[in-house]
Amino acid sequence: MIALVSDLHSNREALEAVLGAIAELAEVKEIVCLGDIVGYGPDPEVVVDLVRQRTSFALMGNHDEALFREATDFNPYARRAIEVTRRKMRPGLLASPEKRERWRYLQSLPSSVRRDGLLFVHASPRDPLREYVLATDGIHNPEKMEAVFAAFDGVCFIGHTHHPGIHGPDFRFQAMDGADRMRVRLPTGEKRLVNVGSVGQPRDGDPRACFATFDGESVAWHRVAYDFRTTMEKIRATPGLDDILARRLAIGK
Repeated sequence: MIALVSDLHSNREALEAVLGAIAELAEVKEIVCLGDIVGYGPDPEVVVDLVRQRTSFALMGNHDEALFREATDFNPYARRAIEVTRRKMRPGLLASPEKRERWRYLQSLPSSVRRDGLLFVHASPRDPLREYVLATDGIHNPEKMEAVFAAFDGVCFIGHTHHPGIHGPDFRFQAMDGADRMRVRLPTGEKRLVNVGSVGQPRDGDPRACFATFDGESVAWHRVAYDFRTTMEKIRATPGLDDILARRLAIGK
């Protein structure tokens, strides 16, 4: 069994809570990360270190990539957060080896991994870093979903929207809807697009961190309560991070 995490967004408290919950699942043999390790939150260095230590591989998300280019397509809150993260993490002339290694690690992240008939990307099989596959696309944009499904075979795992759930062959989205845990069996030979949700900044109305597990036959999503108030206080104490990034953690939006 593998555990899948995504959209950690420099949220140490959420990631540590999720890693603790995963450690209690004896069946889990490895952890993979689908990107957006940094951005928005106050603890990028600790979160990067935990990902390096605990995952078998991690992917690059759009916020990770933005450290190395201009984040012109980001909203002002996200762009300022990337600037704060870049100032904190970019190694200078006298930087420590640890700081340099973190920076190189983020630079080297792949945009996708294919393994055992599974595709792992951050955003979409058509655009691994940026395309949003929304919960409503199956209803409002079926042509888009047809093209997305044509871009992969078998099962594709994504994050990016921070909304946990699954698109089936009819393109409709099955969401968690506030459940503590949801399990869905994946029929052999049918395509499934699985969004594993967000560890560090949930946006489906549930403030609890979310991760998924996959055992080869079914996928399960798990919600984990964490001390978001501590994360909120850290955000508010970090110059350059906007208060909205703290407030949204309390409501999961």
